Amino acid sequence: MPIEFATVPHPDEIARADALRRHGLLLKPVGSLGRLEDLGAWIAACQGQSPPRPLKRTRVVVLAGDHGIAAKGVSAYKPEVTRQLLAAARSGGGALNVLADVAGAGLRVEDIAVDSAEDGEFKVRRGSGSIDVEDALTADEAEAAVRAGMRLADAEVDAGADLLVPADLGVGVTTPASTLVAALTGTEPVAVIGRGSGIDDNGWMRKAVAVRDALRRARPALSDPMELLRTAGGADLAAMAGFLAQAAVRRTPVLLDGLASAAAAMVAEELAPGSRSWWLATHRSTEPAQGLALDHLDLEPVVDLGIRLGNGAGATAVLPLLTASARLLTEIATFDQVPQAE
Repeated sequence: MPIEFATVPHPDEIARADALRRHGLLLKPVGSLGRLEDLGAWIAACQGQSPPRPLKRTRVVVLAGDHGIAAKGVSAYKPEVTRQLLAAARSGGGALNVLADVAGAGLRVEDIAVDSAEDGEFKVRRGSGSIDVEDALTADEAEAAVRAGMRLADAEVDAGADLLVPADLGVGVTTPASTLVAALTGTEPVAVIGRGSGIDDNGWMRKAVAVRDALRRARPALSDPMELLRTAGGADLAAMAGFLAQAAVRRTPVLLDGLASAAAAMVAEELAPGSRSWWLATHRSTEPAQGLALDHLDLEPVVDLGIRLGNGAGATAVLPLLTASARLLTEIATFDQVPQAE
């Protein structure tokens, strides 16, 4: 059965305008808090009220998966490192665990396509195909992955999440992500390839060849986002696209992280037009493909910290700024509330 998303609603522009107007009444110079004022207004628009409610239940959802292309030497790490990263995230020993704890965010870790014998409610398959020579997924697997992401978004929203952060986890994910961006922006492979996990020049050349060959296979699928995910994406990226689109349908704001989430967001916007209104680009990564994707989506990153980790690290690091931007609208006194000195 083909996947159809409900119409994506628009954030409340009246609430956004009222939040910006309120900033002009607060006890501070007009516009003095810069981008923080815009962030608070975005939250108000997503919530449909001004001032916005404080963010109480932010959730980071890790979508882990392996990619067959990782065996071609496109990453600084071996494919089996994905299993180590997954174990660390589950035990609390990953960078994301620390950042989520600092931000006061809940963390959920799901195996979508890790190459292991482990099974699970949302697991689609063991790894995705090597996209330079074969499809990433079958048609049924692509649909199952997108639906898995949708179900995860629904579960988090139904449990009361007021802000979501989808996070990638898997060796080699920037190669299919770069391919998706190149395909959807009409960009040549050499212009989208970054250093990813820290590859050397030889690794960069192997990655460029892999994206070139994958892009050649992906171009005939450009008119159909599900076909594009099947051909050149992966189960984790397909799940993230479904997650992003469904979160927008459910009127829930989402923080985009690095290249993987930006690539998935491009596909999600094709699946459910208008979804990008519910997303915030948190940081500019070192991957050129991420910048191309954000430009395509007309999203401006909040910060540039030189982060290239992925795994939701940049988005979670920015999360406290979002929390603060909402509280500023409710907790700063107005000029009328503070009497002038005699």
